[in-house]
Amino acid sequence: MLAPSQIVKRHVTLWTHRIHTLPVVVLMPHSRCDCRCVMCDIWKANDRRQELSRQDLEPHVGAFGKLGVRSVVLSGGEALLHSNLWTLCELLKEQGVRITLLSTGLSLERHAQPVVLWCDEVIVSLDGNRSLHDRIRRIPGVFDRLAAGVRALRQIDPSYRVTGRCVVQRLNYKHLLGIIEAAHDITLNQISFLAADITTEAFNRPVRWDEARAAEVGLEPEEAREFEGMLEAVITSSRSDFESDFIAESPDKLRRIARHFLALSGQCEPVAPTCNAPWVSTVIEADGTVRPCFFHPPLGNIHEAPLDEILNADRAVAFRRNLDVASDEICRRCVCPLHLSPWRASGL
Repeated sequence: MLAPSQIVKRHVTLWTHRIHTLPVVVLMPHSRCDCRCVMCDIWKANDRRQELSRQDLEPHVGAFGKLGVRSVVLSGGEALLHSNLWTLCELLKEQGVRITLLSTGLSLERHAQPVVLWCDEVIVSLDGNRSLHDRIRRIPGVFDRLAAGVRALRQIDPSYRVTGRCVVQRLNYKHLLGIIEAAHDITLNQISFLAADITTEAFNRPVRWDEARAAEVGLEPEEAREFEGMLEAVITSSRSDFESDFIAESPDKLRRIARHFLALSGQCEPVAPTCNAPWVSTVIEADGTVRPCFFHPPLGNIHEAPLDEILNADRAVAFRRNLDVASDEICRRCVCPLHLSPWRASGL
């Protein structure tokens, strides 16, 4: 829980655009991935292995403490491909942070013991039932390996929190009910949904996708309209899963996914979500690049300057001051917003 003085600093951050407290750091420990997903290009960099070591991160842990970092999300690539992820986690735990691991699930079973020891929760990727998930991930047997990994975590600690995240795109938009059922079947605590990003250079895209590549993942106009109607049926039939929070999003937040695809197909105007990610979080990539979020341009590199100096350099402060989330073209098409109020971030 943040002290009252830190909550005041959070308000000062939003007023001055200088970062005084930073609740969330998204860390990409490793650049490679063990899947070949149709909606992501990270795996295309598998010939360029990059990772952050404990030694890389040690000079910046003082900034973690100074900025009150409370949560570190291990994103990727696949963090479990790291040569010694647990020494990095040990360093983070020494700072008292909560660690969330994002994983494809392919190697969860093999790493179950240290995962439970060092990580507070796991979020696995789930894109469909057995056959559909394997098709999207383009790895034979990946669904069964994911399920085995979840079972291994449960055998160590039956109460251990494992949730799922589904990227909605052309191959699975008709199958949300099956995805929810699959999440129940492999005993996930929760499932969340977000739309596939097809408009930015995030996720290892050297340039934005051309129309042909985007069309492989995005929805055609008639498909977007079909999805809008199908989603209402999902909302009606899954009422108990919304009430129990098994589905993380509210019905209105799920409807945003339909509107996102409608906007991309030119059937309505894109509307930016409520988001303050650049003011309450940062992303550190495997090569040390620091970004305000997954989608906006870099602010610096931790191999060249301390993290707190990067975040409060003139360039970074000017970016936040001039960023109007409501009108910014990247924000208007964002698929992964973050919004933390000072009170929610403080745990009050």
